[in-house]
Amino acid sequence: MAIRVLVVEDSGFFRRRIIAMLDSDARFEVVGEASNGLEAVAQAERLEPDVITMDIEMPIMDGISAVRKIMTSCPTSILMFSMLTTEGARATLDALEAGAVDFMPKRFADVTSNPEELSRQLCSRVAALGNSSNPPFRQHSRPTEAVKPASTAVAVRTPPVRKGRQSYQLIAIAASTGGPAALPLVLSKLPATLPVPILIVQHMPANFTPAFAQRLNQQCAITVKHAEDGDALLPGTALLAPGGKQMTVEEQGHKKMVRIQEGDPGLNYKPSADIMFSSVAKLYGGKVMSVILTGMGADGREGARQLKQGGATVWAQDKESSVIYGMPGAVAKANLVDEILDLASIGPGLAQVFH
Repeated sequence: MAIRVLVVEDSGFFRRRIIAMLDSDARFEVVGEASNGLEAVAQAERLEPDVITMDIEMPIMDGISAVRKIMTSCPTSILMFSMLTTEGARATLDALEAGAVDFMPKRFADVTSNPEELSRQLCSRVAALGNSSNPPFRQHSRPTEAVKPASTAVAVRTPPVRKGRQSYQLIAIAASTGGPAALPLVLSKLPATLPVPILIVQHMPANFTPAFAQRLNQQCAITVKHAEDGDALLPGTALLAPGGKQMTVEEQGHKKMVRIQEGDPGLNYKPSADIMFSSVAKLYGGKVMSVILTGMGADGREGARQLKQGGATVWAQDKESSVIYGMPGAVAKANLVDEILDLASIGPGLAQVFH
């Protein structure tokens, strides 16, 4: 059965191109189109599409406002198109907090210079959202409120703690699709007195990671910083890997620090969870608590394998609470996990380990 898509875009040229790309793939059926947010809300309620592609800046009603209304009246998986600017990054993060589950950079140059790659990325993202068995992940502007019990919520479960807090020296977290909404729910549950540092890999463009780190820092009791080369690993501080770069760790004297480098240009993911996990496995051995959250693909699986070989602990988000079960599912399928947890339980679980 075809994935039913609603295309929302105020530029007639870009809207036609999106529709043409989707129409060229037998997996999709474009059931409607809209040129502003108000039309999008009405079409979403009437057509009940599986996926909506949504522009952010539109007349009459912007995309963020439309996402909020759609998530209230008829929750749907929404893929945002956003400009690769600082303001575009902030707006995209607002849309993800409102309930959108993924985003793609909006580069008109790609339509003419690299249409095949743009089409491949678009169809891959829409297919992943359309084939997800989970309802759209709903995030609120205040992470502490997002996990309050509801009639359909999964009860928070604190996993058994197999090691004492003194056994861990680092938390390492990886996420992709759905991560910008999931990470605040995890990190906001951690106390400012957390005795270990945190490293985070989130698949995200270079222009977006500074704004994301800043937003996480505002939402959490711990300190969240956009990682820079040479940053020390400090208790209660999370370092977010910069988009487009690779983050590893090393020790000089008695000081542990991160290295931010360009990395191999042939790698699919920049930053890569595999590279970060592999690096911390070599430096910390079994003293790592690692978490793989929602995301497309299998990045993190081979790094988790190295972590497990060194005696580290691996937690993965469960399928029911993941927007896309690719990354955590790959680790679980490889039998590399110690615990599979719903999203609401991960933050409290980590807090319990280090209480």
